[in-house]
Amino acid sequence: MRSNQVTIKDIARRLGISPSTVSRALKDHPDISTDTKKAVTQLARELNYQPNAIALSLKHSRSFTIGVIIPETVHYFFSSVISGIEDVAYEAGYNIMICQSNEMYDREVSNAQMLYSNRVDGLLVSLAKQTENFDHLKFFQDNNIPVVFFDRGTNAFSSDQVLINDYKAAYKATKYLIDRGHKKLVHLAAPQNLLIGKKRYQGFIDALKENKIKPLYTNMYLADQFDMAQNVVGRLVQDGNIPEGIFAVNDLTALGAMKALKNANISIPQQTGIVGFGNGQNATLTDPPLTTIDQNGYIMGTTAAKTLLKRISGGMENFEPEKHIIDTELIVRASTL
Repeated sequence: MRSNQVTIKDIARRLGISPSTVSRALKDHPDISTDTKKAVTQLARELNYQPNAIALSLKHSRSFTIGVIIPETVHYFFSSVISGIEDVAYEAGYNIMICQSNEMYDREVSNAQMLYSNRVDGLLVSLAKQTENFDHLKFFQDNNIPVVFFDRGTNAFSSDQVLINDYKAAYKATKYLIDRGHKKLVHLAAPQNLLIGKKRYQGFIDALKENKIKPLYTNMYLADQFDMAQNVVGRLVQDGNIPEGIFAVNDLTALGAMKALKNANISIPQQTGIVGFGNGQNATLTDPPLTTIDQNGYIMGTTAAKTLLKRISGGMENFEPEKHIIDTELIVRASTL
């Protein structure tokens, strides 16, 4: 503790009252007179009194802190999720510690270890692309610290999850391209070790099959970043395999595909229609504006935070995992006919 940190005892000494009276006055206890409450709060404000977070955490056996691990902050989707988490946490009197894995397993493990060492009361996680071992996350639940996965979940162990229906959203996006006359389709996909990668790919494939379009191995390319998409689509164009439609796993990937098509003077959407995923701010700034899936990130964040706080207050006994599915919406813009 810093030597100049003001304590309840300091306030009590200055006012000539007991520390317990100061404590109750700060908590607006009904047994304390209005005049005493006013004097205490005024002096506390003048002295810049701050409650001792460590003492409070020891008293309540909680740190009132939630850990959050996200893959990247660059995506608008994750920033909107964090906004939802922060609003719910703040309202409940919790702080949040945000870590970024940069899509790396080792960093995710390091983030988890740091958050555990800082005594977080619960953990919100969206998995890194490299993560295939989940021991570092299961460790939290094994030690009665609840974990809620959002956006990117896992079936490796029982846990609460807040997801979208990735399969349904991908099917909807692909079906829309087909209905608009785009038949020769390509999916720029996420790694298939991720559930979102598998489900969005399966939604894409099933939409093709159900519309009597034969899926080929050349329908799917692992490309979930701007540069990767630009390279993949650039090679397709050079080889004369110009797709009529592209369904991208996220908006940045869609923008990379759009860049490659524009470099080759291929008109969008007349020659190639494009659908992204995420409805980030860039989706409205492109030329043409991007048709995309809105994941409702803010609602996902509030739902994930509320689910975690309920677990923290209720404990992990008789644990029955919850799965919340957030609705998505296809936002139609000029990148599709």
